[in-house]
Amino acid sequence: MSSITDLIQTVKALREPDTGCPWDIEQNHQSIADCLIDECCELLQTIDRLDMEHMQEELGDVLLQVVMHARMAEEAGHFNFDEVCELINKKLIRRHPHVFGDTSVKDSNAVLEQWDAIKAKEKKRGPEQKGFFKDLPNQLPALLFARSIFKQTQKLQLDVSTLINKAEIEKIRENLNEESAGERLFEIAAACRLKGIDPESALRRHAQNIVDQLEKA
Repeated sequence: MSSITDLIQTVKALREPDTGCPWDIEQNHQSIADCLIDECCELLQTIDRLDMEHMQEELGDVLLQVVMHARMAEEAGHFNFDEVCELINKKLIRRHPHVFGDTSVKDSNAVLEQWDAIKAKEKKRGPEQKGFFKDLPNQLPALLFARSIFKQTQKLQLDVSTLINKAEIEKIRENLNEESAGERLFEIAAACRLKGIDPESALRRHAQNIVDQLEKA
């Protein structure tokens, strides 16, 4: 058997009602959601440090979460791990016609434009969402949420002149690099701590206000 088959069988054994692990048996999709967040954060730490030895271990921990959720879904008769792999494989092939088909692209920007165009034509999964920002998951951390909102305003060329100070953004951007960006963000987080402000909540609410105002327009 392959290593992935071994892992799938191990997780199945952990979930067996009579012979498995009591803790694993009790879990459901919601109860282990925090585990997925924790494992992803630990993986990100190894990526930031380029710590290859520990990255290998953390990738395994993230993979375990995928296999566990797939096993729970299989037990309920929804889908299994193989079908998860089949779905993402088909998606990758479909969204890369320049690799698996007969189209061509000139650069990575063209690849992204093609990806978005193909994605827009695909059947939507889950509850129907509407608006400029319908594709942004609400569970995104505030900083990623804010970045994604600004990216979407650029892509759709929305009029944000009354909501976003572009002149100030350009002023900051002129002398910004990764190190100075990290320093500035840390200083803001530290100042919020001293002021008794939760920076995550403050940014999330401000970003959500921008979304709400643009959706109303």
